Amino acid sequence: MINETIQLYDNRPDVTLTSYVLYDSPELLGGKKRPAVLVCPGGGYMNCSDREAEPVALRFASMGYHAFVLRYSTYFRGENMMINPEEEMELNPDSVYPAPMRDIGKAFLYIHSMADKWLVDTSKIALCGFSAGAHNSAMYSVYWNDPVIHEHFNESPGLFRPAAAILGYGIYDYHLMANTDFDEIDPFAGVLRKAASIAFFGTAEPDEKMLDIASPSKHVGPDTPPCFIWATTEDTLVPVQNSCVMAAALSAAGIPFEVHIYEKGPHGLSLGTQATAGSLFETNAASSQWVQAVEKWLEYRFALPLKEKPFWMEEAEKSAPK
Repeated sequence: MINETIQLYDNRPDVTLTSYVLYDSPELLGGKKRPAVLVCPGGGYMNCSDREAEPVALRFASMGYHAFVLRYSTYFRGENMMINPEEEMELNPDSVYPAPMRDIGKAFLYIHSMADKWLVDTSKIALCGFSAGAHNSAMYSVYWNDPVIHEHFNESPGLFRPAAAILGYGIYDYHLMANTDFDEIDPFAGVLRKAASIAFFGTAEPDEKMLDIASPSKHVGPDTPPCFIWATTEDTLVPVQNSCVMAAALSAAGIPFEVHIYEKGPHGLSLGTQATAGSLFETNAASSQWVQAVEKWLEYRFALPLKEKPFWMEEAEKSAPK
């Protein structure tokens, strides 16, 4: 495996792309290119969760895909810090929209530049995001061919195209979030929502226009990639209605999608197994089945270019007497 971390901008040590690129062999694909999954961890645009990073990438690698983890622009600039409700948050212009979404575009450009060396099939790159990372991935999925991305980098829109999106417990309608009384549901959720708003919008009170821009369900169109959506009904940080709204928008636009809503499980499950848990609270046997479901869903779209016979059998047939 080629495992290295690349700093995507000269002046931003916090924005990085980590590769989990599988080595090739005559016993495997014999020089053919593999699909890839780009993982965007969550963290409320405050930071990027370790629980939703490397273990997830390794799980996709175990499916036979190259994997990458993008640590995009966040409020704490890559530091694993927690908000202090007693302190007023200052503006961090580096984490405000559209910076996190553009970081995905930068990662796509880098993967394209390394595609021949790493044997990446750039026509089959999926995004996988969790929470804020799911919102970021959904935003990218509806804006990938918008000038806000390709004109910023002065590159062809085709270089930024995602082939699929895997979205876990994300926000897809900020109007829905603005009209939810989180203090009534979970006081801590209210604090987090305000902090995440300052990190992403630059203000705790974004206007209606900004809420609309940041609601990917309202911008689904014919170029939106197929989506796999999953969430839990017990999530008190991001109401499950977000996933329902996104699914409805995809359906209305005729975009292929699959949605799984699990009854049990809190926000932030990641894989839902001990591999991504720091406590039993972060495990759930039923909800963890999303991984098996997405493996089948990806296999349908990203089937590896396998030959009919192993290479040794082909060689034996070549040397057999005629």
